[in-house]
Amino acid sequence: MSSLTSTLVSTANAMQVFTQALNVVGNNIDNVNTPEYADQNQSLVAAPFAPAEGITGGVIAGPLLSSRSEYLEQAVRTQQGALGDAQQRTTDLGQIQPLFDLTSTTGIDSAINNLFDSFSQLSTSPNDSINQQAVITQAGNLAQAVDSTASGIDQVSTNITSQTGSVIDNINQIASQIVGINQQYAADSQATQDAGLDAQMHTALENLSQLANFTVLKSSDGAYNVYLGGQTLLVLGTSQFTVSAGGSSNQTAILDSQGNDITSEINQGSLGALIQEKNTILPGYTTQLNTLAKSLADTVNTQLSQGLDQSGTAPPVNLFTYDQASDAASTLAVTNITPSQIAAASASAPGGNSNAIALAALGTTPAINGFTFTQYYGNLGAQVGNDMDDAQADQTQSQDQLTQAETQVASQSGVSINAEATKLLEFQQAYEAAGKMVSVLQDMTQTVIDMVQPVST
Repeated sequence: MSSLTSTLVSTANAMQVFTQALNVVGNNIDNVNTPEYADQNQSLVAAPFAPAEGITGGVIAGPLLSSRSEYLEQAVRTQQGALGDAQQRTTDLGQIQPLFDLTSTTGIDSAINNLFDSFSQLSTSPNDSINQQAVITQAGNLAQAVDSTASGIDQVSTNITSQTGSVIDNINQIASQIVGINQQYAADSQATQDAGLDAQMHTALENLSQLANFTVLKSSDGAYNVYLGGQTLLVLGTSQFTVSAGGSSNQTAILDSQGNDITSEINQGSLGALIQEKNTILPGYTTQLNTLAKSLADTVNTQLSQGLDQSGTAPPVNLFTYDQASDAASTLAVTNITPSQIAAASASAPGGNSNAIALAALGTTPAINGFTFTQYYGNLGAQVGNDMDDAQADQTQSQDQLTQAETQVASQSGVSINAEATKLLEFQQAYEAAGKMVSVLQDMTQTVIDMVQPVST
């Protein structure tokens, strides 16, 4: 009788285990479209079987197993970081590239050519007021084109500063989400088996990877510790360490919770791109534009100063002016020079056109590092174009590699409706078989009871 009872209890326990397994399958199916959800499997463990000792065996529920591969998850996060970087550069450089359109009829390239063409035209009629005014007009157009380009770069730089602050806020917000999940793990050890919390954690980590590079380490209690840039603590268990943006208006600095500069540690994600653009790429463009503006202004001014104006005297003012070398492009302007003060003649031939010819020749003279003014500007425009092409190529490559990494994750830990349907059928059949076993054991138990005659008194 006792063996029947033991077997009945064991079978009933098996039914509970199969019910638990069916619940896991149902949960998988319910979360088939949940981001970052990893397929769960209820492991089954054989219970001890020793008939002589009345141990009837059966099945018990083992640990809940996640199909997630942290190695594959890290591969996805790495590609997310590369894609975030490339997308940010593509977006921002997309605002810079039109400023250096070499085909534009109103850009710097055309303005340079028009200025030296006006000097050439002046040489044909050096004392003609219309030609003299044309030089001043074309010089003003060139200054305006250079100023506009410099202003455009400054505007993008200002936007980058604003975006950097937003990205930093997002990083701190995601860190807070991670801390919140860690707190749930700390409050309940069973929470580490919660597939929903696990999905939330990995969604947060993937979102963070789009913003910046980091290292994540899982502690023995299930908490995820995050090190921004691989070295700076962002999350440690249930504690958060906020980061902030600092630096000057021309440079970006990322500071840890103690105010230490950790800028050099950030090299991926949109934040990595924003740092590179603000601190290196845009200043490089501006430096070259300043060099062009200063060199052209100085060269033209110097040549004009060597000539004689319509009155036969050296011109009292320059044609171009700027504040200083470091902001020559943004401050380039035309002075209050008058048409009659344009020095078309040389000192050796007053009233002639020798200096106008020399001024026109400056347009084809290698004046900056072995390049003419138009060639130097063309090289700068080509660099901007190449940087844009590189960003777009990186974006395409990163997207392809991310797709491959996500496909591997989906293959490893994604929920397959067909596979879940198979498991559902298996556990249903097992449950039904156990149910039939319980029914048979109940009948047998009742038969035994009926066979036992009551003792008469």
